[in-house]
Amino acid sequence: MRLSRPTKATFMISVVLVALGLLGKFAGLAPAAPYAFWLILLGYILLFLGNTTKGF
Repeated sequence: MRLSRPTKATFMISVVLVALGLLGKFAGLAPAAPYAFWLILLGYILLFLGNTTKGF
C-alpha cells in the first residue's frame, strides 16, 4: 500500500474533530460529550482516508 500526504484541510479537520472528541470526553465540553467517541472515530477515519487516497 502506498501512502500519500493528506491535504492541509483534511489534516486540520481531522485534528479539530479529534480535539473536540477529547474535550467532550475528558474536559466535559457539554455539546460534544454525547458524541465524543464518534467525533474521535470520524477524525481518525478522515485522516486514514487522507493518507491512503491521493489528493484527499
